Amino acid sequence: MAEITEATNMETTPVENNNELALITPETQPKRRKKKSMVWEYFTIETVSAGCRRACCNRCKQSFAYSTGSKVAGTSHLKRHIAKGTCPALLHDQYNNQLTPYNPKTGGSEPRKRRYRSPSSPFIPFDQDRCRHEIARMIIMHEYPLHMVEHPGFIAFVQNLQPRFDKVSFNTVQGDCVATYLREKQSLMKLIEGIPGRVCLTLDMWTSNQTLGYVFITGHFIDFEWKLQSRVLNVIMEPYPDSDSALSHAVAACLSDWSLEGKLFSLTFNHPTSEAGLENLRPLLCTKNPLILNGQLLLGNCIARTLSSMAKDVLGAGHEVVKKIRDSVKYVKTSESHDEKFVQVKNQLQVPSEKSLILDNQTQWNTTYQMLAAGSELKEVFNCLDTSDPDYKLAPSIEDWKVAETLCTFLKPLFDAASILTTTTNPTAITFFHEAWKIHADLGRSITNEDPFISNIAKSMLEKIDKYWKDCSLILAIAVVMDPRFKMKLVEFSFTKIFGEDAPTYIKIVDDGIHELFLEYVALPLPLTPTYTEEGNAGNNGKTDESQQGNLLSDQGLTDFDVYIMETSSQQMKSELDQYLEESLLPRVQEFDVLGWWKLNKMKYPTLSKMARDILSIPVSAAAPDSVFDIIIKQLDEYRSSLRPETVEALICAKDWLHYGSEESNALVKMEF
Repeated sequence: MAEITEATNMETTPVENNNELALITPETQPKRRKKKSMVWEYFTIETVSAGCRRACCNRCKQSFAYSTGSKVAGTSHLKRHIAKGTCPALLHDQYNNQLTPYNPKTGGSEPRKRRYRSPSSPFIPFDQDRCRHEIARMIIMHEYPLHMVEHPGFIAFVQNLQPRFDKVSFNTVQGDCVATYLREKQSLMKLIEGIPGRVCLTLDMWTSNQTLGYVFITGHFIDFEWKLQSRVLNVIMEPYPDSDSALSHAVAACLSDWSLEGKLFSLTFNHPTSEAGLENLRPLLCTKNPLILNGQLLLGNCIARTLSSMAKDVLGAGHEVVKKIRDSVKYVKTSESHDEKFVQVKNQLQVPSEKSLILDNQTQWNTTYQMLAAGSELKEVFNCLDTSDPDYKLAPSIEDWKVAETLCTFLKPLFDAASILTTTTNPTAITFFHEAWKIHADLGRSITNEDPFISNIAKSMLEKIDKYWKDCSLILAIAVVMDPRFKMKLVEFSFTKIFGEDAPTYIKIVDDGIHELFLEYVALPLPLTPTYTEEGNAGNNGKTDESQQGNLLSDQGLTDFDVYIMETSSQQMKSELDQYLEESLLPRVQEFDVLGWWKLNKMKYPTLSKMARDILSIPVSAAAPDSVFDIIIKQLDEYRSSLRPETVEALICAKDWLHYGSEESNALVKMEF
């Protein structure tokens, strides 16, 4: 801070320096202005030697250069220490001020960085239409209410920011949001029209205060680059969500809307459906035999809901202990003084745990698991907390902590499995064949435990995973067959472990189903396959007369001949499928890209690769990544429930599509004042 020398009288002046009073004369030290920078709320100036002073952080005690002789360092580096989050003490305080972890939903891709006016960039005048467009995007991406444009606070903010901006109404911004939705839909339609394979759909049924149902329909497919893609296609309001026709009506509307009739490969849903409801859905599948693989192309048992139901059983069995630990965590986390005492005791006991206490969100079971896991690691601190804080009288007993550890033992494999659904972009059917089998095997051993508390929990969980396995194992199994590291071998091995004497029956269903499905792909009217084209070119050393080649490719008779060759080959010699199954398994490497393998081998297996593309796109969960751990049915909020169904669909779908950045613009936005 700049020093200003003023004319003063010769009287001595008391000055506070480093918490001590000293008598300083005007000849030795001039008067200074009072420091006004915000950094002095966090720093104290200390004299370390003659003519050298340093600024010491009051929180973390680090010291920084301030002045040497007549040179003053300024405060910019001090501001960075505070404002940029580099002060460890402030970071710790900031984290502890959160009762539960908060991850804001950004609702889209990262905002584009704006370039501001400079001599090298042209000036662009204020654009009312572009500003309206950006407001619509903002409302969509961050789920703001449409009525915000009529709120007095928003109007005052915008008028101060840009007085020339004309106020917009609810109807105007609603139209702008729908226009954004339609632009994005046009782009997505072009992508979907070019999908080389079939589409799998997931149906996630939400409810509302008016007991109306909203079916969130998401399409899953593998693109030309063999990358797994998913998009929210529709949000359809169903007045009677429990009716037998609710799901089939929604699916039929989706297929019509996106011109996907005859392309639906599988359906995964989480809503209880009657047998009549299932029969309404089966004709919508594109397979000739909708009952193939015991009808499991209709997956009515969503893995996320199964895991959540099992976790709910575990937490219900120990609900009294969970409440005790929650109350203890609440005691610590809702008071800064209690938290400081807790940390003090932890440091005294030298507890090595790196986990931090959080207060759980009781609608998401993963937060309760994390609360129990952290509490169990810090149980010594809770047991000794009353020595430092006599008011703490909530400490769980030793038996309570044993129960908590048992609960964590059951919850951890469920948590690990469900977490895959929130992070992976690879086919999950293969992964969940392993996960479901592993959980099933572990619970099978736990039911024989001598402790009735453990065996009863295991029995309840086993019933649910057993039902899931019987309902979905066949469709998971054909995905495993499409993995060249496992093929039928892992199916035979695992089914023998789980089904025992009945294993041959289930193994035969998988083998028959995959061969029947392959014959459907063989019978498809395909053009001249790449394999034959390459072989023809190879015979001429890659030099084929262009006119001759054109005649061959355009001759429809040879296209029919190609189908004939494929059909007769499948009868007279080993099919692609049998060749694939008889070849040796690939080594089991951890980071194996199964889609990448099929991309590289699509010339060797032209028909089988098409089947693999569809099978490997089958989703096992209908829940969105942020809903995987929910233990309650998702409910549309009151505001959105008040909007027209078409507007709700536009807002929700457009948010998902904008996340992929399909609508890009390089235009610079600069305000003119």
